[in-house]
Amino acid sequence: MPKTSVRFFKNTPVRAVWDEESSKWWFCATDTVEALKISVSPRKYWNSLKRRKKELSSNCRQLKLKASDGKFYNTDVIDEQGLNTLTGIISSNKSETFLKWMKNLETSLDEKSKLKAYELFESGLIDNIEVGTVKGLQQIHAYIFGGLYDFAGKIRRMNISKDGFIFASAKHLPETLRMIEQMPEDTLENIVAKYVEMNIAHPFMEGNGRSSRIWLDAILKKKLGACVDWSKIGKYDYLQAMKESVVKIDKIFTLIKKALTTEINSREIIMKGIDYSYYYEEIDEKMP
Repeated sequence: MPKTSVRFFKNTPVRAVWDEESSKWWFCATDTVEALKISVSPRKYWNSLKRRKKELSSNCRQLKLKASDGKFYNTDVIDEQGLNTLTGIISSNKSETFLKWMKNLETSLDEKSKLKAYELFESGLIDNIEVGTVKGLQQIHAYIFGGLYDFAGKIRRMNISKDGFIFASAKHLPETLRMIEQMPEDTLENIVAKYVEMNIAHPFMEGNGRSSRIWLDAILKKKLGACVDWSKIGKYDYLQAMKESVVKIDKIFTLIKKALTTEINSREIIMKGIDYSYYYEEIDEKMP
């Protein structure tokens, strides 16, 4: 299986694939065109541009990427130099923003954390983490945020809130977490309920969502032989469902149930899941 990744530029997915021979990421050309919001068909526009501009064809190659039908096909991809060339040719008011976004990816805290999340699975260390316990969640958080936050893996001692909602009181957090840890994991509904309660607790100063989704998948894998294909849950649907879960879990339960897969050892499902999990956390002015 090729090593692939999905990055999101203003909610537009840009697929990428790692090439061992050249030791670098290559980005889907048509996805890049789409991200720049070209009004015509991205595929037709790219094919026409590639024929006319030799500097593009020289920085283009074909590697396998997964299409909408679930199969892998040879797809036109370009490297960083090709991205610079393409954005220079295309007349778009988003070109400069796109290039800055691409350059900041490798150095941003979120990207570094995401790479560590990949590593957590690829190294096999995820199999050594306690499942369904507070300690297990701390282990996940400590690994993906270690060296990035000084509070990585540490239970917060301050009260926090988001969008007017106050998470569990820091004073009573240890007791709250003990209660959550003891919640049953015998059915999907109970597992989702436990996940929701952990989200309401929000035990860390930052990075709760990204670490708790990995924690949830570990429980599902152990108890039900399944995991969530997060790419099947839209960002806004997920965020709205989690907001409503404070009152009732129906919506998030339904979303997770429909997105369950038994492909628990699929690298593509796991890596794409991490990509989408991080996408959920990106600030978006369109979110109500």
